[in-house]
Amino acid sequence: MTSMYVAMNDSLAVISGKRDHWKLTEYLPDMQPYCLAVDANKQERVYCGTADQGLWRSDDEGHTWQAVGPGIPHAMVMSVAVALNGKNGNYGTVWAGTEPSALFFSTDGGDTWQERSSLQEIPSKPTWSFPPRPYTHHVRWIQPDPHNPQHLFVAIELGGIMRSLDMGQTWEDRKPGAPCDGHTLRMHANAPGRVYEAAGDGYAETYDNGATWHVFDEGLEHYHYVWSLAIDPANPHTVIASVAPGPHEAHNYTIAESYIVRHTAGQTWQRVTEGLPGPKGMLVSCIATNPAEQGIFYAANNHGVFRSNDAGITWQQLGLEWPERYRQQHVQALELIG
Repeated sequence: MTSMYVAMNDSLAVISGKRDHWKLTEYLPDMQPYCLAVDANKQERVYCGTADQGLWRSDDEGHTWQAVGPGIPHAMVMSVAVALNGKNGNYGTVWAGTEPSALFFSTDGGDTWQERSSLQEIPSKPTWSFPPRPYTHHVRWIQPDPHNPQHLFVAIELGGIMRSLDMGQTWEDRKPGAPCDGHTLRMHANAPGRVYEAAGDGYAETYDNGATWHVFDEGLEHYHYVWSLAIDPANPHTVIASVAPGPHEAHNYTIAESYIVRHTAGQTWQRVTEGLPGPKGMLVSCIATNPAEQGIFYAANNHGVFRSNDAGITWQQLGLEWPERYRQQHVQALELIG
């Protein structure tokens, strides 16, 4: 049984099932879900950040929700992640990023929170700015390192990728060569030191824990705006990403145009199309994997949820009732357990 959490503009869709039998149930109505994280140490615990009502958690795989405990003063929670440091059923460290850019953590499953105020001391902070709201900026993504609990990466939209080697107590500023408009970061269980970045100004990877970055955009010349990415659990060299010509085509329903692309070792980025909607009218997808399903990818967009069982080469739409109003909504986040 696979469970999916899909953050739409006006609700959280929880999808459960297998093969051709899927059920969609909506939760958190009118709360503008924006980001999601599952605690791999206790998979019944799910976190959902909202655009104006703070961070929420569920202890029953998304069926009931409550606000987390005190310590996060900002209502806009734009990113959330859980580190794989829980043992014997204990909660992992939870990280939450907000707008304006601030970083908070909890070691008791979200009951209480503390700020890592050192993020405010990064020298480039005066230059950070989010273009749609240029007077502010936010922590768009948080990536704990599954290989080293001391390492932590955050993507500032728009400001760059910041690296900490001591769980956020101190920070290194953005590195030369890395895209500045970070959207999604990923790491892989079988690739220590490698971080994958999808950004508004391209795609990049680091192989030395963020000390240096390398842009890889061959094949992305016509759609350099990279939004989401996921890596094959069986192969750290196979990456699927969602792209668009620019931010307006990615996020504006009236002119939507987006694509899904794939690359693996020794190849350039290639468009994949079989089983997917046409690019016109498709808002940019969120891509995700389930660590228990090797070679399987999922993509969610305004047309529905799609699954690939051949490492992203071909796709099939899941047979579920997709609410009609979702067809004009943006998928903000996608998480899976199973």
